[in-house]
Amino acid sequence: MDAEPQGWIVEAVPEGVDPSVPNVARMYDYYLGGKDSFAADRAAAEQILQLFPDTRHAALENRAFLRRAVRHLVDAGVDQIVDLGAGLPTQGNTHEIAPRARVVYVDYDAVVCAHGRALLAGGENVSMLQADLRKPDELLERLAGLVDLDRPTAFLMLGVLHFVPDEEAYEVVRRLREATPAGCHLVVSHAIDAKPDTTPEALEIYRKATAALHLRTPEEIARFFDGFELLAPGLVHLRDWRPDPDLDDSAGVVSIGYGGVGRKL
Repeated sequence: MDAEPQGWIVEAVPEGVDPSVPNVARMYDYYLGGKDSFAADRAAAEQILQLFPDTRHAALENRAFLRRAVRHLVDAGVDQIVDLGAGLPTQGNTHEIAPRARVVYVDYDAVVCAHGRALLAGGENVSMLQADLRKPDELLERLAGLVDLDRPTAFLMLGVLHFVPDEEAYEVVRRLREATPAGCHLVVSHAIDAKPDTTPEALEIYRKATAALHLRTPEEIARFFDGFELLAPGLVHLRDWRPDPDLDDSAGVVSIGYGGVGRKL
């Protein structure tokens, strides 16, 4: 086996994890400049970057959108946040942006959860839950012991719904909406088909990874907000959602994600 490049973090492989299969969470961590990945993750991520050179910028855009959206939630008085499909811990985590809120990170991936628990060990008001959002009833049952679902809660679904196929994705959001009261918030970011000429090749790479990619149109993404009031400026390119002044470095970059924040009526 070839030696790993100097600087990469190579840990013992957890039981049940196949390091030869690219993992979408570790690929995302690689886009962000993280070091928690295996060779297969990096190889697949580099293939995507060859097809979509702006992917790394898009990942950073997604994190910036998360920061701005969570700051809005804090300003709106939300003190319970569930971060679904949270992925590997990185800089600017939700609990760091909202230190006074009760934050629950949720992911189905054992490696992600192990990293999360290590990061959060001893942290107050924050926890890591290994659960599958594609099983919303089971998810809600387990969340009930961690947050008060009778009170307004914010559900973050950043870069995760495009890994859930077809109507199943809408059903997940519908169950979360129906199980929670008015005043709850939904934050969504989702990939769009920005380069149709190379999209089939990218989809094939993700089909060989731990989760296939399901791109949707802006109109299809807007359906996730049925029953929610979309807050201004609505569903827009991520960089256009309440951008921080004087921090726009997106000139010439193809935006491949849409996002929005909704409040349950």
